Amino acid sequence: MEGGCEDGEDYGAFVALHGPALRASAIPERYWGRLLHKLHREIFDAGEMFGIMQVEEVEEDENDEEIQEELKKKPNPGNELCYKVIVTNENGLQANDPNSIFLIDHAWTYRVEHARQQLLQVPGLLHRMANLMGIEFHGEIPDDGSVELVLGEMWKYNQTYQLSQGTAEEKVPVWYIMDEFGSRIQHSDNPSFATAPLFYMPQQIAYTVLWPLRDLETGEEVTRDFAYGEVDQLIRRCVLLPWVPDDVLDVSSSTPEPSEEHYQAILEENKEKLPIAVSPAAYPRGHIFRVYTDLQQVLNNLTHPRFQFTTVEAEADILYNFSHFKDYRKFSEERPHVMLNQFPCENLLTVKDCLASISRRVGGPEGPQWLPRTFNLRTELPQFISYFQQRERRGEDNHWICKPWNLARSLDTHVTNNLHNIIRLRESAPKVVSKYIESPVLFHRDDVGMVKFDIRYIVLLRSVRPLRLYAYDVFWLRFSNRAFALNDLDDYEKHFTVMNYDPDTPLKQVHYDEFIPLFEKQYPEYPWQSVQAEIFKAFTELFKAATAKPAPLGVCDYPSSRAVYAIDLMLKWDHSLPPNSKKVMQPQILEVNFNPDCERACKYHPSFFNDVFSALFLDETKNCHVTCIV
Repeated sequence: MEGGCEDGEDYGAFVALHGPALRASAIPERYWGRLLHKLHREIFDAGEMFGIMQVEEVEEDENDEEIQEELKKKPNPGNELCYKVIVTNENGLQANDPNSIFLIDHAWTYRVEHARQQLLQVPGLLHRMANLMGIEFHGEIPDDGSVELVLGEMWKYNQTYQLSQGTAEEKVPVWYIMDEFGSRIQHSDNPSFATAPLFYMPQQIAYTVLWPLRDLETGEEVTRDFAYGEVDQLIRRCVLLPWVPDDVLDVSSSTPEPSEEHYQAILEENKEKLPIAVSPAAYPRGHIFRVYTDLQQVLNNLTHPRFQFTTVEAEADILYNFSHFKDYRKFSEERPHVMLNQFPCENLLTVKDCLASISRRVGGPEGPQWLPRTFNLRTELPQFISYFQQRERRGEDNHWICKPWNLARSLDTHVTNNLHNIIRLRESAPKVVSKYIESPVLFHRDDVGMVKFDIRYIVLLRSVRPLRLYAYDVFWLRFSNRAFALNDLDDYEKHFTVMNYDPDTPLKQVHYDEFIPLFEKQYPEYPWQSVQAEIFKAFTELFKAATAKPAPLGVCDYPSSRAVYAIDLMLKWDHSLPPNSKKVMQPQILEVNFNPDCERACKYHPSFFNDVFSALFLDETKNCHVTCIV
């Protein structure tokens, strides 16, 4: 018997399957055998070792400053009642005992976007959560007020994990709340225990594992570090803010552009190799270009006589790929004449935290007018919290949108005005937080009322030096399905416009040539031509900033590169102007997408790829439905 295993428990198989996760969580190997036994038999024996104690707040010594300081350091989720978990076993607990590892069950596991619905619909769930969080809930039927309180308070209780396999949807982080026992374990900077989530494959169930960091005597408290692994004292203060109220107004909220090392690290992380200097490829007049592509939309729609497809990559003049090229050095040395549909370092545009960084070249540390104020939650958390708290003090709007760096289609994207929520969302996956546009320019839909809309432009980057940028003359619109208001922040159809990925959600389509007269009728003082001029001005500033510095600090000037990007933007009312002046519509760039889905473009404009290829590879823009921006 190995490490306390019994019949039917294959220790070798368990370690092969779960070893990497156990090691990553630093669960000592001496516990693994008993852990398997408890998982296999579903043994929850924490009750034999621990008890939950309700603590009365001491009142008579409130003058004692030391006690007051201690009370401040002992945060407690929930309102009045204070609980703690203590060792009740009369023999205490030994850290070297292989049996000193315990399973904690999860009371509720959910994805954030389903939380409200589950609290309203799952019998008993709201009641249990309200009790666990110390929220008064007397009714039998879930009411919106209690649901709202739980949704706000849950950020003090929940933990997160992510599945590493599966579709983009399945990789969206999962949040969970431990059972009453696990949720009563309090924070300490010098914890007596550690915890880690473990997904047990045979049962397809996630548990939290609890183990001691030292020997404990009867009556000693079980604590864990809510900012586990964080050593920087300022970041610890920020991360612990949901439990330990604090302000960081002494920290500047200014976010200057990151250092050169930051960009160098991104290049290395992306495993991109920069090209050597090459001369632009020269092809004879009338040359027919052989195109190798893995994009079905190109294969189906490119019919221009100057391009023909090849299935042999080695004989192609143009490689038009969906997957990212990495080794530009090799291309530049061995096949400098081969044209590519990507630029080295273009992720500076297409990854959200990089987009915010390079844009500061235009607007300084605050960023430009055309980009919502954005913070990288991994590297700029104190600055963000300072900015949030300053706005709160001034009574300014504090709605924010949290987005993962590189998931598209609004996955794992959340709108909130709850600071604790934003601080905790940072734990799941790398994210940026951007100021949510609280005063968007709305569009009147007869069936719904005034809704949010966003606009997608396709831009073509022909070269970096000199900078040559075109916009496709057709733009695309997406609309929300419900009238806009700054409430029900988890109502997807009110706050988001991406509807075309859910077959059950209605998709409102208006073509650009129908949209312009409708828009001008709704906003007679704002002719579309002048609105679009402002949009193109923003695009110009963005691409000038993105190409202003040599790679890896800017998009690389590689003469054989060309690219197509989709820029998503909204319009907002600029409130920074004097009260009586004419209101200004300010474009807000939301994101830049690499290799966008061009299905709608091809469906309604069959010449789309012929136009794109002519402009990018033949330098022919006449009759190509493109406008030169730069």
